[in-house]
Amino acid sequence: MNNSRHQHSQLSHCLKNCLSEFEHVNHYWDNNRKIVIAKILPGEFYMTRDNVAIATTLGSCISACIWDSKLGIGGMNHFMLPMTNKAEHEVDWARRGVASDATRYGNFAMEHLINLILKYGGQRRYLKAKVFGGSKVFKQMSNIGDKNIEFVQDYLKMENITLVDADIGSVYPRKVIFEPFSGRAFVKKLESLHNDTISRRESDYSDQIVHKTVEGDVELF
Repeated sequence: MNNSRHQHSQLSHCLKNCLSEFEHVNHYWDNNRKIVIAKILPGEFYMTRDNVAIATTLGSCISACIWDSKLGIGGMNHFMLPMTNKAEHEVDWARRGVASDATRYGNFAMEHLINLILKYGGQRRYLKAKVFGGSKVFKQMSNIGDKNIEFVQDYLKMENITLVDADIGSVYPRKVIFEPFSGRAFVKKLESLHNDTISRRESDYSDQIVHKTVEGDVELF
């Protein structure tokens, strides 16, 4: 099988086996990693039982990567604010089948991801977590990154989920790729972005960050 046919086959297999909740998520073939990657935006999350990696780009937002270390199933979320008490967000998620509104908030983002992992066979005693983001990208920004970090750490402690590793805080945005099947996460810190770019990226799901990578700054977690 030639290379392009192999890529098409792998992508088709992924889309065929993708959970219905995530059919709207952009999937693409990463030729460097030789794997299908699902790219999530702010307010989204993704869970898989397949050999699929998950990617996102973070500023002050947080991504919690949670997986069952025995079964190798899990996912990643991307939330913008720690929590909300607005019950209509959860109702809206249940009605539409997607969590783009509710999971802007950490309490829903964590709950939906964990519950879906458990629904598909994961067990709480095997759940592990890695956490990324919470950067203060610009000096004039509020401390929302710190609040997000505090929230996710408290939430994991409350749920008795082991936090294996984290790359949080600082002043750099991050690109994160997570492999639920292996538990590995790859982080690339990004140079400062234009002020309006990062704010749009974290408030509008369709905007794309234009960035320049920090040379050589690739870390494995």
